[in-house]
Amino acid sequence: MLDVLERMRLIDHHCHGVSRRDLDRAAFEGMLTEGGAPGPLGGSMFDTRAGLAVRRWCAPVLDLPPHAAPDDYVARRAELGAAEVNRRFLAAAGLEALCVDTGYLPEPLLEPAELGRLAGARAHEIVRLEKVAEDAVAGGVGAGAFASEVRARLEVLAGTAAGAKSVAAYRAGLELSGERPTAAEVVAAAGRMLREADRAMAGRSAPPRVDDEALHRFLVWCAVDLRLPVQFHVGYGDADADLRRGDPLLLTGLLRALEPTGVPVLLLHNYPFHRQAGYLAQVFGNVFVDVGLATHNLGHRSSALITELLELAPFGKVLYSSDAFGLAEFYHLGALLFRRGLAVCLREGIDTDAWTRADAERFAGLAASGNARRVYGW
Repeated sequence: MLDVLERMRLIDHHCHGVSRRDLDRAAFEGMLTEGGAPGPLGGSMFDTRAGLAVRRWCAPVLDLPPHAAPDDYVARRAELGAAEVNRRFLAAAGLEALCVDTGYLPEPLLEPAELGRLAGARAHEIVRLEKVAEDAVAGGVGAGAFASEVRARLEVLAGTAAGAKSVAAYRAGLELSGERPTAAEVVAAAGRMLREADRAMAGRSAPPRVDDEALHRFLVWCAVDLRLPVQFHVGYGDADADLRRGDPLLLTGLLRALEPTGVPVLLLHNYPFHRQAGYLAQVFGNVFVDVGLATHNLGHRSSALITELLELAPFGKVLYSSDAFGLAEFYHLGALLFRRGLAVCLREGIDTDAWTRADAERFAGLAASGNARRVYGW
């Protein structure tokens, strides 16, 4: 099955920009996992499954032998330069299209059009909902006009965006009510956010973030009203996330409310809740899932992850994403490990007579790109 999947171009339906700058070893390791730069007690991030996968599968793309030593890998990366490194890994991913979340820019990153050019793929933007609200506040909108301003901004962005994304999991958790917030609730929540903004400016601290449950719901419903597919960060992330509040089952009430709209809901990443996510994809007609981010972080264990997701998730509900961020390596690794992991799962089904080879090839096509085309209307 691997040869079949290697011939298929993937739609990477959730990813980010990658760094434009050359990286020394410390900077590279800082981007290598969700844990960030290792401290003096932390050891090397090359001694993780992600780091080992880079040495095994990315080294040959840079003309190094498999399992190249970390210092040799970083030196070769510097020798080639960031532009050439990014070109090689984006091209190696074998993409048909990519959907780029542009809402998090801790440093200058390649923009969607640049990523698409390097990958030889169509590039689309995913609008981060919280960023729209925060930009409205930064623009000086008052609490009474907040809702209409956010709706107007989002309507403009929806003209070209492929979808929207909520990071409620990082802010308020995923236990979001299914009820639309009332106008009074939105005004009150916006007022609290504006007061936080005033205090932040007075204290010269970082500006406030959307962290009110009612505002997260408001933003989701705004996207749904515009018929934008809505992505939710679920589960695994960096230390800013409270994983206890990242279980997708907490979304059940909201999913029940959203299902009659027919607007697709995309549960991203999901590890270690991928089985729960698979269940939700089975029981809600508009829910879809992926295991992006976790795929490259689990390295050669990606086949186990994908197989567990597909215990309950229908083959017609699984999409591919890399969640690549910062390092162009993750575009290549995500695609390679997804293809290899899915091939193992499908091959096992053929070998045990659970399905035919024709079924397996059809399932591969759905996960590679067919499901994404249906979700995003391409």
